[in-house]
Amino acid sequence: MFARIKKSGKYQYLQIVENRREGPKTIQRVIATIGRMDKLHARGSIETLVRSLSRFSEKVLLVLSDKSQANASAKKIGPSLIFERLWRELGIKKVIKNLLPARKFEFDMERAIFVTVLHRLFTSGSDRCCDKWHRDYLIEGVRDISLHHLYRAMAFIGEEAEDQRDRTPFSPRCIKDLIEEDMFFENRNLFTGVDLVFFDTTSVYFEGQGGESLGKKGHNKDHRPELNQMVIGTVIDDHGRPICCEMWPGNTADVKTLIPVTERIRNRFNVGSFCIVADRGMISAETMKQLDERKIPYILGARMRKIKEIKNEVLSRAGRYREVHPEGRLSKDPSPLKVKETWVNAHRYIVCLNSRQAHKDAADRQAIANSLKEHITKDPKALIGNKGYRKYLRLKRDHITIDQEKIDADKRFDGKWVLKTNTDLSAEQVALKYKELWQVEHAFRDIKSLLETRPVFHQRDETIRGHVFCSFLALVLRKELYQRLEANGYRFEWSEIKQDLKSLQEIVIEDNGKSLAIRSECLGTCSKVFQSVGVAIPPTIREI
Repeated sequence: MFARIKKSGKYQYLQIVENRREGPKTIQRVIATIGRMDKLHARGSIETLVRSLSRFSEKVLLVLSDKSQANASAKKIGPSLIFERLWRELGIKKVIKNLLPARKFEFDMERAIFVTVLHRLFTSGSDRCCDKWHRDYLIEGVRDISLHHLYRAMAFIGEEAEDQRDRTPFSPRCIKDLIEEDMFFENRNLFTGVDLVFFDTTSVYFEGQGGESLGKKGHNKDHRPELNQMVIGTVIDDHGRPICCEMWPGNTADVKTLIPVTERIRNRFNVGSFCIVADRGMISAETMKQLDERKIPYILGARMRKIKEIKNEVLSRAGRYREVHPEGRLSKDPSPLKVKETWVNAHRYIVCLNSRQAHKDAADRQAIANSLKEHITKDPKALIGNKGYRKYLRLKRDHITIDQEKIDADKRFDGKWVLKTNTDLSAEQVALKYKELWQVEHAFRDIKSLLETRPVFHQRDETIRGHVFCSFLALVLRKELYQRLEANGYRFEWSEIKQDLKSLQEIVIEDNGKSLAIRSECLGTCSKVFQSVGVAIPPTIREI
């Protein structure tokens, strides 16, 4: 049966017609004429009839019109679908739940931690903000999670563990350490071996005191020396996977943390030997001495302009540069990396040269020199405030002149950087290993953007540690997503991914005792993210 419009004179009539087969022919029979279309529309009779008939259909879920008394609600579903899968496949859910049986929490601790981590990924903010934020998202098992549950979750993560054997002089061993170690061994098959470790630090300042012991005044990288801060160290492997994070009081110097961290990595993750790669800020004579004494291999960036041994001797030694080609393959790069090895006072240095960067440095310096010549006669005092100009000026009591000797001396640094190492690796291998630090520096930028989650309102050390560790877990999930996308040939900006995942929503409509869920369109990167993680996109329409 079907409905049709029959025209008669100047009017149109709505009819219900049945198709019936008689022999080889199909005959139509009018079952009923409902009425004139203009009158039916005026009275709203068509909608009433269709809604009435829909009650007797097993397939028609809802018929909506301006007379419907429907309720509709929309929630974002993209973020939880993707990161719930990664949370489970990385074993984080399993690891946390394994720590809970001995504790008699009256709420789902694992769900409270997950919603906090998801909040860190998509909207930086406090736990109070998270409590309101998750109401707009469809996240399994978090309906009954409230603000005080989030606070208790942070305290649980950051509380001190009974076993303190691997603590550092700066911080105790906590529950978060147990989670990191269990995660590492849960995913051990994903790691080819921790033979190369990158270490970097950042700082987070507090508007308040910053806990009982973490908030201290120190070298503030955010130029807020009046505020207490804490220091966060992050360790990642050569694949860019975060391994662990460390937290120290804000007055802890970077160079003092390198030795404890290396010893701790060995003990916590049963690593026999590895090479630690760190940037210039970590290096000091005492640090290298202790690394040598403990026979810990290292590749450390050196400060060319500040260390006399390097500035006066290493860069002055003659020697032939050799081109570096990854894995023995010849590169088509017209300006390949070049290296040479130099020994000074029983210390091994690798001098690296990038010809393209050398040309750029020379051009930049010449541009500064030309600008100095142009402006020094007009307003010489204004040049002193410019750091780029000031280093090439000679200041005397009554006048300012250009220091040509400094300009000429600076040429020796063009396109170069110096590495100090105690490894047996070839000069080419040392340079390539350090170059990997550049390749994972975007991971450190991700770390800093996620770990610098301000404001931090917590007043106790354990809740502060839990707050920061949730940001670390957010980084773990984000890096895993990036690697799966890259494995499928995709490279997207994080801002794009966030926007597109949040745009995927499910609208639930309830009317006359029936519920229908409608999924919005997958936009931008959304479908590719689902494909890369192996998650099926929900159907467009489904009955609830």
